[in-house]
Amino acid sequence: MFGVAEDAPLLVAANRDERYDRPAVAMTVLSERAPRILGGRDLLAGGSWLAVNEYGVLAGLTNTPSPAGRDPAKRSRGELPPAFARFASAEQAVRQVTAGLDPASYNPCWLLVGDRTALFYIGIGDGPHAEVQRLEPGMHILENASLRPMSAKARHVAALVAEARAARGAPGDTAAGLADALAAVLPDHSQPPEIAGQPPVRYGGRLVPPELSAACVHTDSYGTRSAAIITVPARGLPTVLSADRPPCTAPFQDFSALWDA
Repeated sequence: MFGVAEDAPLLVAANRDERYDRPAVAMTVLSERAPRILGGRDLLAGGSWLAVNEYGVLAGLTNTPSPAGRDPAKRSRGELPPAFARFASAEQAVRQVTAGLDPASYNPCWLLVGDRTALFYIGIGDGPHAEVQRLEPGMHILENASLRPMSAKARHVAALVAEARAARGAPGDTAAGLADALAAVLPDHSQPPEIAGQPPVRYGGRLVPPELSAACVHTDSYGTRSAAIITVPARGLPTVLSADRPPCTAPFQDFSALWDA
């Protein structure tokens, strides 16, 4: 959510979907010094899928499905969120990181990078440069698919969020109300009507089961491993909530004390 709640210009809710056997820490200190950065840490490659700094600059990443899978010869995509979170503003981060970024060095991915004043969508693919788009205020849903056009999963999640906000009435447009609505959607296992009960479909060279179209994913070897809700207020440090297991089974805990630890 960007520019939706007056008391929180940026609010991000995210489920992290990954193989069950890939070790990770759901929320920790990624960098202790200027700026201090919090986020999840991938213990296999050492990077992160979601990072936020003390200034309120946040970067989140999703992988692009590939027929051949991840190329191990390329640099880890997990390097990117902490790289963007090293700057005092999202605009500065996007300008400086993308200027020196060679997309061919990474497996394809998408990112959202934002702060209190700007939100950017970044595509890293086969082109010679990263694709950068400045986004308008509103709700933007990024899964393992391009931001536009919206996927069936993104449309389904958007509908769930709209229902959750409507159920909360006017408080649904405050930071607390939006965070509460998003916390209600992250554990949801329902699938888009056009996908539920259907056989797997081929996407990105792989067969994708319908379970992957839910907000909270569960399959035999892959699924939602953790979740986070990060609120960047109009002033002050971000509030960082995280569940270290699927949000359908684990409560959110407040990790904001890590800013001072």
